[in-house]
Order: sequence, then structure tokens, then C-alpha cells
Amino acid sequence: MSLWTAAEAAAATGGQATADWACDGVSIDTRTLQPGDLFVALKAARDGHEFVAGALENGAGAVLVTHVPPGVPQDAPLLVVPDVLAALEALGAAARARTQAKVMAITGSVGKTSTKEMLLSILSDQGRTHASVDSYNNHWGVPLTLARMPADTEFAIIEIGMNHPGEIAPLAHLARPDAAMITTVAAAHLEAFDDITGIALEKASIFDALPIGAPAVYNADVETSAILAAKAHDKRLHGIAFGEHGFDYKVLDVAIRGDTTIVRAQADDTPLLFKLATPGRHFAMNGLGALALVAAIGADLGQAVASIGRWTPYKGRGVREIIQLDPVEAEQRLSLIDDSYNANPTSMAASLEVLAGAETTDGVGRIGEGRRIAILGDMKELGPDAVALHAGLAHLEATQTLDVIHCVGPLMQSLHDLLPDAQRGARVQTAEALIEGLRGTLDAGDVVLVKGSLSMKLGLVVDAIRKMGHPVTDM
Repeated sequence: MSLWTAAEAAAATGGQATADWACDGVSIDTRTLQPGDLFVALKAARDGHEFVAGALENGAGAVLVTHVPPGVPQDAPLLVVPDVLAALEALGAAARARTQAKVMAITGSVGKTSTKEMLLSILSDQGRTHASVDSYNNHWGVPLTLARMPADTEFAIIEIGMNHPGEIAPLAHLARPDAAMITTVAAAHLEAFDDITGIALEKASIFDALPIGAPAVYNADVETSAILAAKAHDKRLHGIAFGEHGFDYKVLDVAIRGDTTIVRAQADDTPLLFKLATPGRHFAMNGLGALALVAAIGADLGQAVASIGRWTPYKGRGVREIIQLDPVEAEQRLSLIDDSYNANPTSMAASLEVLAGAETTDGVGRIGEGRRIAILGDMKELGPDAVALHAGLAHLEATQTLDVIHCVGPLMQSLHDLLPDAQRGARVQTAEALIEGLRGTLDAGDVVLVKGSLSMKLGLVVDAIRKMGHPVTDM
């Protein structure tokens, strides 16, 4: 059964199909397009119409356009619409309308993607599950995710993000969720908001799209939790609070044992014990919220507890890797924590806590003593307090236990200046500058955290560390 036929897509969008076609997927990028996809010619940095001919050559089943681009035959399989983005939104709305799936919407300043991936792991064991790819959570990512949803989906997880006020509610209304979750509210995107209260109000607007009585899961540990609770109450929703201060799902204890996190909690009056195959208190909190959401939509909580134990972090968001530095001597290896996709003060503190608790290896390498090393890049979009927020990292207990901290970017200079000489590593403006001489900076036995905002391009540093040897899987 095809995802979209020409007739279905035309009816959904009000567009005109130039041929009778059928597509099995939806794509906005010719680099990842699969044969049989409907290519959507969105206009972003470049106009997607420039890639239509290439998309058809690569096997696109049809193309969504506003006009027939030069060099494309008039009888090519097209769907012609007045506005491509509006048509994509219409496809998303139609896909949502035709499914009987339980749809969950996820937002939060930190942990959206990790929690979405947890839910994907959990619910895939209980039914046909569809979820956002990567961090497709914006004005085109949400409708694209919906448009890709098969009609027979049983569970759907839609990630919703924002950079400015007023962005979440329209996307949530498009998704029409049956339940929603706010992972946390933290200092992020402060350039667009006056304070964290404004961020909390924006996050809480995801609850506006829920029907009366629907589950509204939120983090009770954040300082703005009263705003989230009030929104759930005002909308007559079933508010479910989780965390150390959770009324419904309460964390009693989090123990980190090597690469495993063991969480003891309470679900209402029922004891709850689950494990995660990765270290991190923040992952424990996200996991508890995910389990609360799973139970609230009527899925099997017992099976979910087993499934979440097999989840591991998504790329760039705390993935733990072992890099063998010598092809012969197996003990010549270091541990890499790749958290290079994003950063704000809350997620940075959580990652530094993970690094501080990591086990190093002594008796190997040049130095002979394993070190905990942080490579930290600027945290963007923090507004007028950005310098102070970077400097504040120096006062964290976790920071003070580390051996070496390398700082990348102009904002991280405020942290570098406050570090004692023994901790102070390199200070450079760009990721590329740090890569030079990186091999001499790191050693076998080290545990290395790489974290910063995506625009700092610390993924280049991660790749350079991987190329120092090769990843191994016998962890």
C-alpha cells in the first residue's frame, strides 16, 4: 500500500497532479531521497525547484512544486500547488486525520530528541510506531513527520521545538496530539525571550492542542513547574508530574554504576525500578517522564520498563564510544562522549556531571594516568547573560573535579579565565583550530567529553578523535 497516491495528495492539498502516480515516502533532500519518494521542493537556503530534475533522475515517484521547473518535462509526475510549505502542512494534516494512532507530542528545552528516541524504542515493541527523524521539529519538520506517517500507525511521537515565541502552538495543533510531554524548561533561546518564565509559557502552549482530559506530562523539578501545572489545570487536562518532586511519578534514587543508570522510582503508589544502558541523571529523569507518558496512553508499563533498558543515546547527544588508538595493543584506548549536537547551561551541567563520574584507566598511554577531559564550545542564543552563564560553569561541582578543560569560542573565554592553571587547557576560537595537535593532547586511559552548540561544529572534533584510531564495540 502506497503512502500517497496522486489522487490522495491532490485532495489533501488542493493541488493538480500532472500524472497518476504513487509514492512510498516523502523527502525534502535529494541526498537522502529514496526511489519512490515524493520530493517536496521547499525553499530554504536554496530553492528546492533547482533540484527537481535531479530528484526525478534519482527515482523520485513524484515532486511537489509550484510550477514546472526548466528542464523538466510537462508530463513528469508532479503535484502543482500555490505554496509548497502550505501543501506540505496540508499533507501532514491529512495524514493525521486518516490515522487511528495514539499521537504524542514532545517538547522541552533539553531532552526532546533523547526522550523521543526512548519512546520510539519502547513503543516499537508494542505496535507500529512512527516518530520524527533526527531533530525534525520545526515549521517544516513537524508537517514532514506527519506527512510520512503511514495510515496504519499505532503510536506516533512528534517532536516540537521552538526558537521564538508563538512557534509551538501552531505545530501542536497541526499534530493534534492525544497526549503531550514537557521534558524540562531551561535557559535556552534567551535571545528571543525576556526570561525563563517566557520560555515556560511557550513550552506550556503545547498543552493548548490537547483535548479535555488528555494526559499532560511535565517536569515537576523545574522552577517554572507551577506554570506548566497551571496550564494543564486551566485546560482541564490530566496533569502528570514527574521528577524528584513529582506528585505522580517520583524519583527516589538514581545510581550510576559504570555505564549503567539504575533508577528507583514510584508510579503513584507502585514501586518502579528501571535501568538505562548509559550513565546520566538527566537520562533517568527523561526516562521516568517517558514511562509516565507510555502508561498514560494505555500502553504496557511493565513491557516498557524492559524495553527502555535497551535504549542508547542518539548520535551527538551523549553517545559513549571506545576509540582504540593502537591497532595491536588493545588496552591503548580512550573513551569518547559525543554530546556535540547542542548545548545550554542545563544540558552542559548534566554532561559535565556524567564526565565527572566516568571511570578512567590508569597504567596505559604516555601519561600513565587516565584523565577526565572536557572540550567545550560556546552555548548560543543565551541573550545578554551569555557571558555570565558561561562563567558560571566554573562554579559547578562537576567542573571542579575534571582534569583538563579545553574551551572553543569567544564566549567560553569567560570560563577559561576562571579555571585554575592545572585545569586550563587550550583556548581557541574554532573547532578547526583545536583539531591541530589534538593527538598530542589526548591519551589512552582518558575519558573525553565533547559538547557545544551545533554551530560551533564540534562534530569535527569528534570525527578527528575517531580518526585517531578506530571505534570498538566490545564495551
